[in-house]
Amino acid sequence: MPNLERLRADHADALLAFERANRAYFARSIPDRGDAYFEEFAARLEDRLAEQDAGLCHFHVLVNEEGELVGRVNLVDVAAGSAELGYHIGELTAGRGVATAAVRDLCRLAGTTYGLVSLTAMATLDNPASRTVLERNGFTETGSVTLNGRPGVRYRRTRLID
Repeated sequence: MPNLERLRADHADALLAFERANRAYFARSIPDRGDAYFEEFAARLEDRLAEQDAGLCHFHVLVNEEGELVGRVNLVDVAAGSAELGYHIGELTAGRGVATAAVRDLCRLAGTTYGLVSLTAMATLDNPASRTVLERNGFTETGSVTLNGRPGVRYRRTRLID
């Protein structure tokens, strides 16, 4: 399984390459970020690292045995012991249990290292793989949500340390 690493400035080139290589794949399930995202990538990464340094977010990348970046797993909007979980696994890595393992590891890290007590997440109804990842990791449905005009489910997990 790939290693979970806290996002650092030296991940910049690999992260940009990952995002470009998977742009069309990700756009199948989430809105495309647009050309500006890629044109302004360096500034955006600098902003994300500043948010991370301030404790507002915790960004992570997944690096495989060959040293390739194959995914992202993030905690955003950290406040009052809670955060929202989000993740992207590259197309060539998807379907191999990587997302399930990465979310499991990040939940543990959220509870032990970041001191969080609950996480929320969302997935669209037409993304059963993402919903399965969340459910396998102890997230329970808490209601309906609309994500970019598509029906979805909101999830929550309150027991982060097993």
